[in-house]
Amino acid sequence: MSSRILVVEDESAIAELISINLRHAGFEVTLAASADQAQYEVDRMLPELVVLDWMLPGQSGVALARQWRSSSRTKELPVIMLTARADEMDKIAGLDAGADDYLTKPFSTNELLARIRAVLRRRAPEALDAVVEVGGLSIDPGTRRVSRDGTEVKLGPTEFRLLHFFMTHPERVHSRSQLLDRVWGDHVFIEERTVDVHVKRLREALEKVHCQRMIETVRGAGYRLTQQQTALSS
Repeated sequence: MSSRILVVEDESAIAELISINLRHAGFEVTLAASADQAQYEVDRMLPELVVLDWMLPGQSGVALARQWRSSSRTKELPVIMLTARADEMDKIAGLDAGADDYLTKPFSTNELLARIRAVLRRRAPEALDAVVEVGGLSIDPGTRRVSRDGTEVKLGPTEFRLLHFFMTHPERVHSRSQLLDRVWGDHVFIEERTVDVHVKRLREALEKVHCQRMIETVRGAGYRLTQQQTALSS
């Protein structure tokens, strides 16, 4: 499965060069040319990693990184900062703002790819093993337990994987085909309607702790997991 990378770069030639190389390496790429556009893309769908230019129209990449680190939704978002500033103090400022890594222009696209893979590798074990909590619902991959306020929810293995995927990608809309790829795997040839069956089972299990409405159906698009308070008030 490919990781989604958001490239925030206002110089179109550099942005296109990065995009071509990342796509060739198997990543999904979204481009943004300003801080406002980058924020829009992050709000729309949280990427796995952001390649962020320091100098941007409107707001600097450093200010944007600091803003993301202050929000619970984006505080763990991996960021690699690109800059023409080679001074050590600038590098420290970028890292202090929350960047996971820092690359000075001009740079080799091979080095950028290596750094992206390294940051994703560092984040992956933590993301796979960490306890995740959304709207009071907690899932622990290590013990295979799901609970809310001390009440445990019993799930089958597929429903557990499905819920873990939803909870590690909250508020995003996922089509049935995306869920098949991410939860069942690329090489499993089953019908998309199978997703509906497992979502129904997951909701039935979550009903025990009054969290069934966290799994929303988005008409014509797929499913998403949202905060329980939002779901119950809708």
